[in-house]
Amino acid sequence: MCGIVGYVGTKNCAPILIDGLRRLEYRGYDSAGLAVYDGTRINVTRAIGKLRNLEAALAAAPLTGTTGIGHTRWATHGRVSEANAHPHVAGEIAVIHNGIIENHLALRARLVKDGAKILSDTDTEIIAHLIDAQCRKGLSLEDAVRAALKEVEGAYAIAVIRKSEPQKIVVAKNASPLVLGLGEGENLCGSDIPAVLPYTRRVIILEDGQMAVLTADAVRVTTVDGTPVDAQVKTIDWSPAMAEKSGYKHFMLKEIHEQPRAIEDTVRGRLDRENGDIVAEEIGLSPELATKIERVYLVACGTSSHAAMVGRYYLERLARIPTVVELASEFRSRDPVIGPGDLVVAISQSGETLDTLMAAKIAKEKGAKLLAIVNVMGSAIARASDAELYTRAGPEIGVASTKCFTAQMVALLMLAVYLGRRRGTLPAARAAELVEGIARLPQQMRDVLTGTRQLVLHLARRYMDARDVLFLGRGASFPIALEGALKLKEISYIHAEGYAAGEMKHGPIALIDANVPVVVLAPKDEHHDKSMSNLQEAKARGGRIIAIASEGDEDVHGLAEEVVEVPVVDPEFTPFLTVIPLQLFAYYVADLKGTDVDQPRNLAKTVTVE
Repeated sequence: MCGIVGYVGTKNCAPILIDGLRRLEYRGYDSAGLAVYDGTRINVTRAIGKLRNLEAALAAAPLTGTTGIGHTRWATHGRVSEANAHPHVAGEIAVIHNGIIENHLALRARLVKDGAKILSDTDTEIIAHLIDAQCRKGLSLEDAVRAALKEVEGAYAIAVIRKSEPQKIVVAKNASPLVLGLGEGENLCGSDIPAVLPYTRRVIILEDGQMAVLTADAVRVTTVDGTPVDAQVKTIDWSPAMAEKSGYKHFMLKEIHEQPRAIEDTVRGRLDRENGDIVAEEIGLSPELATKIERVYLVACGTSSHAAMVGRYYLERLARIPTVVELASEFRSRDPVIGPGDLVVAISQSGETLDTLMAAKIAKEKGAKLLAIVNVMGSAIARASDAELYTRAGPEIGVASTKCFTAQMVALLMLAVYLGRRRGTLPAARAAELVEGIARLPQQMRDVLTGTRQLVLHLARRYMDARDVLFLGRGASFPIALEGALKLKEISYIHAEGYAAGEMKHGPIALIDANVPVVVLAPKDEHHDKSMSNLQEAKARGGRIIAIASEGDEDVHGLAEEVVEVPVVDPEFTPFLTVIPLQLFAYYVADLKGTDVDQPRNLAKTVTVE
């Protein structure tokens, strides 16, 4: 949530800041603003709503200068208004901030008592006044930031500029992401890699408790306490084009179509097809540890939790390890019973999801081994973990996750095969079949994308005005039903619910009538006959049945109004194919309804605040 970008160099920075903010729009925001030093003073322009409103304000009154900061705000403290938009100014100081300052009320009361004129309802303005107060005592900007942050409790990523110290940006972070981009004669900062990627591939990912001073020619990293840090410079292998739409109408549609490539990249170098195994070094868990695991916890939020549910199916079926799926927000809010015999797998697209990060830290404190399945190299969850299994989906810009979901599933499938082989629960011949099946998946996914697109568009036109949609599935198809419902409600705002099909008679069947489309996942697997019974029950109540079924299943054609066919594959691979029509259905419905597909209302790509 929220986006930070900063630039110091020799170029006029306002267009660079706007470009960076546009690349961070997926994080979610409701207002935006820039602060630019023009050689004499810091000028601030802010606007509520989308970036186009800020651009219109800048067109009317351009900002010029070579040092500046920009921000997109997701309202937490205070309503959506221009006064509450960032940057916030106090004296010579301009500040932008992501996160939540937990003791802001006490700090506000003290500052007001001392004579500060606070103009907004935000916790961020408090930081500006704290830094300004320290500067008025004669401290440099860097030392003023250090002193101010000693008074602050909570999560923050900040970028600060000062009128009397031009050509300098001071940044700091705690529990909120911040990336530094190292250029030639210019340096940048941003909440995420896409903000700096057009200008450099060399980045430093700040750790909690670190700060940095950026000038045009240098970046110096220290701890907030002042200890010098030899920060590691990473080279990002994403190209800027990977974060562009490449001719697609929306990022989400592009990312749906990128799934075969994302799977190829995620499994590349990890499949030992000659021996029918997974390359041990690529999983991050030693063979010795694999044999000692007593239980697995899969901890995630949102779409990643649905991938975790599929992962539980794989781990229990192939590796025969008791596996628990936990919503990270619930896991961290109680005292979970875990210990040294447990493997906790933290799953997150961004690697910065606050609930998942906090759950991972709790697990590690209790002695569990921690494996991160994340998409962003060097992200907070990866850094907190004992081992990392990176998905290689590339940047995912659309708020509604698609390619990261299937990349997470294939990572979990590889983990299950790896553990099953080392624990002796998965026969070599079966492992070899699965490894070959993983290698074939990308082409099968391409076939589904091309083969179902027009039919799904037809279904979207037919059902776009539905007020309620039910999704039913059994086994590994149950989390796919949940994911299909989530995608539809996220971007089209249609009420949609996913259910385990066996639970239909325990309540959801009461919702079915002639106005309710029912999407039934009924592939040819061990649950097929029971799924068909559920389909018949829904049809008998007047439900309008849309079936996602295996090719050649004539029984389904005789019962459903509409049938979307996917290739007949091993049951372990069915989720990768059946989810694609559901993603496309959600996309086309939303597009036809005219909603904001890539930035749906009230949602953010990465939830980094509570």
